[in-house]
Amino acid sequence: MYCIVDIETTGNGIKGNRITEISIFKYDGHELVDEFTTLVNPECEIPHFITGLTGIDNNMVRNAPVLEEIASEILEITKDSIFVAHSVNFDYNVIKNELKGIGLVFSRKKLCTVRLSRKLLPGYNSYSLGKLCSAIGIPLTDRHRARGDAHATMLLFHKLLRAKGADTVFKSFLNARSQESTLPPHLPKEEFEKLPPTPGIYYFKNAKGEIIYVGKAINIKKRVLSHFYDKANKELALCKDTGYLDFEETGNELVALLLESAEIKKHFPKHNRAQKKTIQQYAIFSYEDRNGIIHLAHNKLKLVPNPMRIFYSPTDCRAYMERLCDVFGLCPKYCHLQENVLHCSHFRIKKCCGICTDISKLQSYNTQVQKAVTFLKKRASDYMIKGNGRNHGEETIVLVRNNLYVGYAFIDKQEQIRTYSDLEPFLNLHKNTVESQRILASYLVKNPAAVIEIEKEAWNIDSY
Repeated sequence: MYCIVDIETTGNGIKGNRITEISIFKYDGHELVDEFTTLVNPECEIPHFITGLTGIDNNMVRNAPVLEEIASEILEITKDSIFVAHSVNFDYNVIKNELKGIGLVFSRKKLCTVRLSRKLLPGYNSYSLGKLCSAIGIPLTDRHRARGDAHATMLLFHKLLRAKGADTVFKSFLNARSQESTLPPHLPKEEFEKLPPTPGIYYFKNAKGEIIYVGKAINIKKRVLSHFYDKANKELALCKDTGYLDFEETGNELVALLLESAEIKKHFPKHNRAQKKTIQQYAIFSYEDRNGIIHLAHNKLKLVPNPMRIFYSPTDCRAYMERLCDVFGLCPKYCHLQENVLHCSHFRIKKCCGICTDISKLQSYNTQVQKAVTFLKKRASDYMIKGNGRNHGEETIVLVRNNLYVGYAFIDKQEQIRTYSDLEPFLNLHKNTVESQRILASYLVKNPAAVIEIEKEAWNIDSY
């Protein structure tokens, strides 16, 4: 038994979306068995653009039943049936979320007529309900009203049940392990299956092949699948626009992060938001107070007169300050890791020399602070970071020159890389950006041992 469902809503994605009309056709594969159709009072205002699309306005639903009054009928008519809809994940999840809001559990097997149509009726330019019905001669009246769309979907479903190869396709889609119902309606399964379970970047593309989203992952296949499970409004919009997938393996997360950033800045994809924001920078600086104690402190870069080390998140900045305290025996109080305390009592830092309890230790304490300052100002300007490659016989090299990101290379482990000339044929050059600096700074805070300093003479890169 099948229940063909269509709903009209207030148009706010999944969370916060409210049903304004619902139509359910109970169908046994041959004929209509039962029907339930009603307007629903969403208990909120219906936006004007939704009224323009569906014709349903606030006056029409004012005296309609609220969801709680019809919930038992929805549960009863769909009981022991397969939930069917055009782009099923939308209708199913809105209903599931609405019922959850009134304390009811909704769980049904489901089938998507968009995905079934792409499989069983291949070759059409569009699989939207209106255009597909027009192309195959299915009458569709009252478009964007629940009953009209549900009736047309039932006629389409009747045709799909009788298409060549339908038994095999239906069994595959209803398999509990099948990912078919999870994938976006316009994305062929083959596009997902080609993705590898390795580190790299991935691309979401629209029906025209234009890049609409770039992401990075330690496991590309698993990360892409997580987009399809996520029911946030932004993820639903992304999945709705997706027609193709692509990827590029990088061997490790650092190169994936750097390449993701470069690709976002190159293509400026529609659905990427994070790296379009201005990055806040932070810096460590020093000053001497009225008692002669030298402090180390951190603040936003624009408020620091003489920055000694720049960071791209307050978390990384504090983590580095903690490391300085630990290595040089500095006081967390005078490094501003603990504020408004008489004596330091940091749960991780136990090496304070005692300046916060004994001012007589001023000279020796300031000497340790000066050592830390010297260390901060002395920074490797030319270095590389080695990492895993795309296979066991390969490694990656990320190159930094004059503290600026140059690019990365995939190198066979058997290659002898001693000079820049040796590396140059393999190097993928990239622009140094604030974002690439942030990525490298964050990585080095967590992996300080990863830096391999480069001797200028040995590498012969002065001319670069």
